[in-house]
Amino acid sequence: MLIGFSGFSDSRAADLARADELIGRALATSPGYALAHHVKGQVLRALNRWEEAIPEYEMALASNPNLVYALHGLGMCKLFAGSLDEAITLQEQAIRRSPRDPQIDAWYGAIGLVHLLQSRTNEAILWLEKARRAAPAKPFNHLHLAAAYALSDDLNRAAVELAEARRLRGGEGFFRSILSLKAGGLWESFSPNSRALTETTFLAGLRKAGMPEE
Repeated sequence: MLIGFSGFSDSRAADLARADELIGRALATSPGYALAHHVKGQVLRALNRWEEAIPEYEMALASNPNLVYALHGLGMCKLFAGSLDEAITLQEQAIRRSPRDPQIDAWYGAIGLVHLLQSRTNEAILWLEKARRAAPAKPFNHLHLAAAYALSDDLNRAAVELAEARRLRGGEGFFRSILSLKAGGLWESFSPNSRALTETTFLAGLRKAGMPEE
């Protein structure tokens, strides 16, 4: 996992720049090296550069179709870039190829999020509950469920999940409000389609679950 994704870096920008430099060297020597293309995709995804990351993941998978983390990364980029149906297919491929993977909650969660964005709330809840069971200590699994439960009018469970998401973040942090969630550049990097769907489903659900606007 890239340290820029993990949240443990004290100098995220510098770490990502250094990673990009090292990957450039590796690809200059071995342009078909699948893992280097995968890591390049990870760096670009950490920078919210979804469209640029997509071909890197695709080149990694062309060389090694069993790179399941590249499947997940490509699926997430497709999601944020607006190709939601492709995102589900890619996560399903990862699950089939590594059904006991330690990161499988992320794949379940991605499928659940796509269903949520497409207003298939019951399907979203099924997948998001699987993600929460697989990794109950990850706050986003609870945050996504809070929105899904609220949209299904189960407001008590929505409030419980929102509270747990905030607790797991060590306080409210950027789970404090809708405005806080939108801060930091991620929101602006979504495709217009993904941003619109996020507004009318995920964020609408969080408002209903009790998250204030500011």
